[in-house]
Amino acid sequence: MIKPDNQIIVIFGGRGDLAMRKIIPALYALHIQGLMPELYAILATGRSQLSDEEYRSEVIKATGVAGTEGETDALPLFTASFHYVTLDPSVPEDYKALTGALDRLRSAFDIPANTLFYLSLPPELYGDITGNLANSGLNSESDGWKRMIIEKPFGYDYESAINLNRILLGHWNENQLYRIDHYLGKETVQNILVTRFSNGIFEPLWNRNYVHHVEITSSESLGVEKRGSYYEGTGALRDMVQNHLLHLAGFIAMEPPSSIDSTSIRNELVKVFESFRPIKPEEAGKIAIRGQYTGAHVRGEWQKGYRDEEGVDPASVTETFAALKFYIDNWRWGGVPFYIRTGKRLPTRVTEAVIHFKPTPHYLFSDKSACDGCNQLIIRIQPDEGILLKFGLKIPGAGFNVKNVNMDFHYSDLAADRIPDAYERLLYDCMNGDSTLYTRSDAVLAAWRFLDPVLQAWKNDRSVPVFGYPAGTWGPERADDLIEEPELTWRYPCRNLADDGIYCEL
Repeated sequence: MIKPDNQIIVIFGGRGDLAMRKIIPALYALHIQGLMPELYAILATGRSQLSDEEYRSEVIKATGVAGTEGETDALPLFTASFHYVTLDPSVPEDYKALTGALDRLRSAFDIPANTLFYLSLPPELYGDITGNLANSGLNSESDGWKRMIIEKPFGYDYESAINLNRILLGHWNENQLYRIDHYLGKETVQNILVTRFSNGIFEPLWNRNYVHHVEITSSESLGVEKRGSYYEGTGALRDMVQNHLLHLAGFIAMEPPSSIDSTSIRNELVKVFESFRPIKPEEAGKIAIRGQYTGAHVRGEWQKGYRDEEGVDPASVTETFAALKFYIDNWRWGGVPFYIRTGKRLPTRVTEAVIHFKPTPHYLFSDKSACDGCNQLIIRIQPDEGILLKFGLKIPGAGFNVKNVNMDFHYSDLAADRIPDAYERLLYDCMNGDSTLYTRSDAVLAAWRFLDPVLQAWKNDRSVPVFGYPAGTWGPERADDLIEEPELTWRYPCRNLADDGIYCEL
């Protein structure tokens, strides 16, 4: 792997939870693998008055290796690259201190003006930061490239996404903006492309002629914990479907790109999003189901309902579960239903995509429904990452009794290979100027435009119900009705890839 250009990384919100829990550990992992630039410095900002040494002590804690067997000589070198500047993102005068700090670092360490800004702060501050950086001349590429990583949410609906785009593009070019979605950094998500386009046995079947339906599940066994006030303004549809799960659907449904480069892959993703069949406001309540977990005993322990969580309105209608049925109107997928569901306080933590293939034209070996013998290709994103193929096999003995069996691959079988954290891959890519796994503005707007009728119906139409579901179950029973064929239902995944069933281990 190539070394990135020499550069300075600026982390806005350098003392925040995301920086300490994800960004700094990812940078340290890149450092010990020799994947950081030859020359680099990391400048963190925060409102608190702090010296470089005081901040470095926090960095050491964030790596989680100090005083453990994992500590190496690399740790002191890594922490020495960190510097700190006090800055209030909304105060223009404070950016003079930022500019001065950048100039000093470049001079002291002979680092060029290449700069990566990571906005690890709430989106409501993006306007102030991007404007103040531009007014300070820190967006200019006359002396070196400038890039900016932006965390989701990229707006809260279609209108706000348009406004955010207008603010960002008022000061920065699209090729400077890196909208990060950590799901796209997962090895198992990227492997969807490899599975499809490097294997001749899959791609010929990957269309409406052979696929019956596609199902995507992302479940969490935890509730909102102490994030109730945040979740009240978000909900499952915004939190998971609009970004993570629609992108999974995009990777599954996209046409082969002309080459494996950023522009080609992202062009194909946008084509998928623009092919989503528009949702009519009057049908939103039928093809989109929302639910909210209620209190229940889960394995002998009482789990409180969402409305009883800290920071949640006792009369809240915010969804903690969302299920959606939609179609992609193009030649490859015309008439094939896609089903997505996500929720909190479900039986287990799992994310996977299931390709359900059509049954054989004439099912010889059973008087059961032909769908009992349908093949499934299961792509597990997390946990127990891997791929599972279900197919029919004869049971030994007299007659032709058939049962479904599994052929599976687990990433854990690659004992010599480490699965990197998503932030490692994404940070490394941005340092190298590779935006393949980052979300482009037209994709963001297309996804919001598709879901906006559902959001508006849930907001304005009081007749659209919020279905309760007991904590520890697979969501409201009404979600089962999205799959209209009576002999079909959702797959109930377990923590182990090869297992499925309604009751799974947490």
